[in-house]
Amino acid sequence: MIIIDGDACPVKKEVIKLASKYNQQVLIVASFDHYTTEVYPAHVKVSYVERGNDAADYKVMSLAKAGDCLITQDYGLASLALAHDVAVFHHSGKQYHKETIDFLLMQRYHHQQQRQARQRTKGPKKFTRQDREYFCEQFENYLKRGIT
Repeated sequence: MIIIDGDACPVKKEVIKLASKYNQQVLIVASFDHYTTEVYPAHVKVSYVERGNDAADYKVMSLAKAGDCLITQDYGLASLALAHDVAVFHHSGKQYHKETIDFLLMQRYHHQQQRQARQRTKGPKKFTRQDREYFCEQFENYLKRGIT
């Protein structure tokens, strides 16, 4: 199953399309703050959770199992999922790995410390068409290799 951390995922449509092509089920987990009346194809389910900082993350982790795939930009959630043998992708197309997630978490912490000290830090760059295409290419390569 492919699970999407749906609160702020800019590649939902692409994931759904590729999942259909490779006969994969999709579950979008989002808070009620992001409720939509959009009608999804039969292979897509949506699970809404109550408002709360980590409510969607807790739901994702209660549903994810080894062999699943998660799309998220949340390093903390990615770290938890990797520990449960879930493949994890950022919407940029980069796949998270157990060997490098600690570095990303430390980098996040360092940037958080800089912001608290009122030091200037760069925000994320704008998500471009090229980023979207790169995600599709990388994610399709993953699906071609086969997921369980």
